[in-house]
Amino acid sequence: MVRQAVLKTNSETSLARPRIGFLGVGWIGRHRMQAILGTGATEVVAIADPSPETAAEAGKLAPDAQLVSSLDDILALGVDGVVIATPSAMHAEQSIQALERGVAVFCQKPLGRTAAEVESVVDAARRADRLLSVDLSYRFTEGMQRIRDIIDSGELGHIYAVDLVFHNAYGPDKPWFYDPALSGGGCVMDLGVHLVDLALWTLNNPGIGSVTGKLFAGGAPLKDSASQVEDYAVATVELETGTVVQLACSWRLQAGCDAIISATFYGTQGGLSLRNVNGSFYDFTAERYWGTSRETLTVPPDEWGGRAAADWASRLAAGERFDPAAEQLVDVAKVLDRIYGR
Repeated sequence: MVRQAVLKTNSETSLARPRIGFLGVGWIGRHRMQAILGTGATEVVAIADPSPETAAEAGKLAPDAQLVSSLDDILALGVDGVVIATPSAMHAEQSIQALERGVAVFCQKPLGRTAAEVESVVDAARRADRLLSVDLSYRFTEGMQRIRDIIDSGELGHIYAVDLVFHNAYGPDKPWFYDPALSGGGCVMDLGVHLVDLALWTLNNPGIGSVTGKLFAGGAPLKDSASQVEDYAVATVELETGTVVQLACSWRLQAGCDAIISATFYGTQGGLSLRNVNGSFYDFTAERYWGTSRETLTVPPDEWGGRAAADWASRLAAGERFDPAAEQLVDVAKVLDRIYGR
């Protein structure tokens, strides 16, 4: 069974299921809606999307939900929580708007384009005492749950090196991803956020030492971050524990497959690795290493994509409010800022 990646907070029980609204119901939004509906823990009462056709398609999953026009319309219905899957530039402002109305938030990554934006959302959640979660879904793969458990046990000794990779052969298909003002950055903001989060979350959020990064666009060093975004990046993060984290991410890399995704942890008493299978975006295997020997820990299939959303919905239904673990989102954003040199 997958261990839920949560910290316990004060909770209160309620007989009524929380009422949820969805803001943005493209492919990801609809997939998260399916996962949340699958818990049976909440009731979907409102759907908003700029495309009437997209909203209507999502409405087939929740036929009793009202199709509305905006976040204001969702909040006016007195919802308990909102799921936000809109362009990145809107995440922080929309999350704060909901939280200030006393509404819990589940937001797509990144929560903000900068650490300052992320911190403002976390501060709003703390003030409102409302549950805030971000769709950092790779935490919820069976493989990463096993890896974190083993590292927590101390069986690997001191973890002194971490290597993380996320290469996407295609890149985003929406123009706003390539506008730094709207996206906050390129492949680091889109994919690197998962890598930084996995490293810090798995190692129980140690302090950050130095951070260095190198960004490329079209095969050349990125020259103007105000007008273009990076499509390849490498970075090194030194933790206060002495651990060195190296990461690489890209869009449209000539890699010979759809994706290369891995997270490998090297300790003094062994190693652990999560790797995608045959270039898949969805299928992963986890292995444990001793010298030249290896043990398989997990294999596909593993329906992990909606678990972060389902976890948020279940915790909301249990009455959970602000979780101090949300403050770790700021640490991740600060690392990204430093990779970008800001």
